Amino acid sequence: MDAFQLLFLVAVVTSISVWKSDSTQSGCINLENFKVFEDESFFFVPLILDHPHFNSKNFTWYKKSTQIQNISSDEKDRVHYNGGALFLLNVSTADSGDYTAREIRTSGRRLNHCVKIEVFNASYRGSKMLNYGEIKNSDENKEVPCPDPVKYTCDMLKGNITWYKNFTLLEGRHEANLWVNTATKDDQGLYTCICTWMHNNRVYTSSASRELILQENAVHKLVILNPTNKSREQFADEGSTIKLNCSVSCGTNVKHDCNATWKINGAPFKNKDGYSQTIKIEIDERSKTTTARAILTIEKVSAEDFKHTFECFGMGYYTKETAPLILKRKESIIPLAIGGLCVLFIGALVVGLIKYFAIDLALLLRPYFPIRSCNKDTRIYDAYVVYQTQSIDKVTEDTLSQFITKTLPSVLEDKCGYRLFIHGRDDVPGEDRLELVEKCMKQSRRLMVILTPDLGSGPVITDRRPASPETSVVGGFDWQVGLHHALVQRELSVILIQLGDIGPQGYAHLPPALQHLIRRSAPLRWPEGSWSAAAWNSRFWKRVRYLMPARPAKNVHSLL
Repeated sequence: MDAFQLLFLVAVVTSISVWKSDSTQSGCINLENFKVFEDESFFFVPLILDHPHFNSKNFTWYKKSTQIQNISSDEKDRVHYNGGALFLLNVSTADSGDYTAREIRTSGRRLNHCVKIEVFNASYRGSKMLNYGEIKNSDENKEVPCPDPVKYTCDMLKGNITWYKNFTLLEGRHEANLWVNTATKDDQGLYTCICTWMHNNRVYTSSASRELILQENAVHKLVILNPTNKSREQFADEGSTIKLNCSVSCGTNVKHDCNATWKINGAPFKNKDGYSQTIKIEIDERSKTTTARAILTIEKVSAEDFKHTFECFGMGYYTKETAPLILKRKESIIPLAIGGLCVLFIGALVVGLIKYFAIDLALLLRPYFPIRSCNKDTRIYDAYVVYQTQSIDKVTEDTLSQFITKTLPSVLEDKCGYRLFIHGRDDVPGEDRLELVEKCMKQSRRLMVILTPDLGSGPVITDRRPASPETSVVGGFDWQVGLHHALVQRELSVILIQLGDIGPQGYAHLPPALQHLIRRSAPLRWPEGSWSAAAWNSRFWKRVRYLMPARPAKNVHSLL
């Protein structure tokens, strides 16, 4: 190889290396991407250029594929350039690739303008991936702008715009921005903007589409659902895990305008150890209501947390709302249980005391609450006393005599002021006994029956040895008249007093009517031999006085 050939080879390699370096290694100022349909035409000017710079000699276009291909500047060619403008006429799928415009400015600076073009056949028409976005809002009148590449082509090349909806021509619509007034569901669909333009006396077309989706009107209404006005406190145990729920309803069809979060002492929440927040947006399928929920998790409640003020913060499109929440320690159940037991104990004690002292209270309040029925009662005796003298031993007889003649009058008459009718003491000599019993029984307000143990079969038990009025105080007639007035005519209340033990037979020796009264009200047992036997304020005599009329007969007559 001679010197001339060697110099020529070096010059060629150097020029190729410089060209490749300029074209591949200098990089692109910007890279734009376009998707074009087969058989349509494409016009492109780099975005950075204010004007296409037609006929400028500073631009050189080439296509990069497996090898670098220079683009022709001859306008008769299907793919050519004119200054900074690139023309692809009646494109085919083979035209897909990366195109670069190398600009050499007067300062000597070299710039690369890049564009990537993808060509799709007609089967892709209507595909969402080739659309220029969706028109989706709640406005009553919808604006569908012609996509920028087609609008720019029409503006630069003085073309005409035609609109299609779902590939059906919209007559008379040639504006760049298509308005759909008072849009309804029927207006939804694919709107295609087609620009028809002229180049070198030949007609070409470019198209681009947008989808119109009708969105229901939004209703903004911000309401904090939780915490409510009634639940501004939440109980927790120190050291436990707790979740705080902040729920905000923002209205309908407001998915992107609804937010909820927690604030602590007025400051926005920040993730830190022991605290975490989860936010969810929920949309009800039926009502289209949007709800934002912020769940604040406190892994371990500390003493400081009870001093903090937690705020549920909700933000809608127009308004903001807050709802405070504080933590409170749970009250121990032990004090509540002790308090409940104390209340229960005190209640039981009060009931027991009232029950035990009910008679004392009644006797104490009697003088202050006069009974009208007592004031109208004109009977002269407070009690008619009947007792049994047969079938009793000497000891029982002495006890009965002591009680009838001394103890009973001493307490009820001398100390309490009652008037008693007692046989043997109050009989009128010479008066017929049967008439006397009937008369005095009618003039008595109580029937006091003194019961004694039965030691044998007497006149009251059986009819084997009927007693006569001359041999018995009772004589059978007192019982009959008294029980008739008490049970049949219901004119007398009966007071039963038991002397001594009733014995193994119980009250079987008494008449059935009297046994019936005993079953209704147990007899009062006289505590013979005790210190309270003759004490008028003892428990026994208080019970007797309680069963006696509220006011003695002589006091009533004195008022009359």
